[in-house]
Amino acid sequence: MNKKFAFLWNDTFLYTLLAIFIGLLAGSLILVITGFNPLTAYAVLFQGIFGSPKNIMYMVQYATPIILTGLSVTFAFKTGLFNIGAEGQYIMGSVCALAVSILVPMPAGIHGFVCILAGGLAGALLGGIAGLLKAYKGIHEVIVTIMLNWIAFYFSNFLVMSAALKKTNSTASMDIAGTSRISTTAFRGIFGTVRIHWGMLIAIAAVFAIWIILNKTTLGYRLRVVGFNCHAAEYGGLPVAKSIVLSMGISGLLAGLGGAVQLLGVVNRLTQLGAQEGYGFDGISVSMIGGVNPIGALFSGLFYGGMKYGGSKLNTIGAPSELVNVVIGVIIYSIAIMGAFRILVKFIKAKKRGIPL
Repeated sequence: MNKKFAFLWNDTFLYTLLAIFIGLLAGSLILVITGFNPLTAYAVLFQGIFGSPKNIMYMVQYATPIILTGLSVTFAFKTGLFNIGAEGQYIMGSVCALAVSILVPMPAGIHGFVCILAGGLAGALLGGIAGLLKAYKGIHEVIVTIMLNWIAFYFSNFLVMSAALKKTNSTASMDIAGTSRISTTAFRGIFGTVRIHWGMLIAIAAVFAIWIILNKTTLGYRLRVVGFNCHAAEYGGLPVAKSIVLSMGISGLLAGLGGAVQLLGVVNRLTQLGAQEGYGFDGISVSMIGGVNPIGALFSGLFYGGMKYGGSKLNTIGAPSELVNVVIGVIIYSIAIMGAFRILVKFIKAKKRGIPL
């Protein structure tokens, strides 16, 4: 097999395909129990995704922010960290991009770029705080990022309801400046009213940039070594603390970009949040389905976005759209179980060969 494409066809890829099949099979069983024809339901779901150029573009629109949050979680995993704070970093990215859009007037073209940069840096700052506490105080990143999610949540509500950003007599912010919008109407004749924005290209570029960093640069090698064994890395003279902070910062940057492009390309305003939106937590699912691989995050994000958008069409035949959540949940559990099974098989083989563990 060509080594250049080996990452597309390996054990992880095959296990993921099997997990998706098990998830769809579980969904079929639920449909049968509830009185629906699985073939009809899945045909509606498939048609909802690929039935028209408009539907395909809606799938891409749904997928764009969760590709970036999935990439954020994937990068942290690859460097030995668990960034459960992509949700807060996403929120910080969106609210800081909003503030720059409304409060800092700039010419069109430059404005959108600066807002995206501000959103990414805000996410990086939040991730970096978790990295600092992990590196220098030994506080586990899971605990810190969970707390930071809520700090970002309430900070966003505070800014949205501030006099500088709030829309009069509303619980929402003012619309972003027209000069900062990254959406275009140039393809409306093909894709209809769906908002096409340049953030989709940013997500794709980020995927390949992270893959290159992790696999083709000394920086990526250093970060992975520290994540694999920080004690051996320290013994080898690598700057462990700085690497942890940098890893969490880059991870937060990616999630912050997700929030910024969603704001500037799709929603164009923020509302006072009643609950966390879930983009960061969806990113964890996307990362797992993608085999904790940057390229995998791209395809699993598209799959996840397609399932979410196509699943909304199940209501047209009376089937519950929540079925999609069940299917995705079963897929993730299957991946986890098969991961444990693979470890068990390796353990048994090692014991038979007399290899010390």
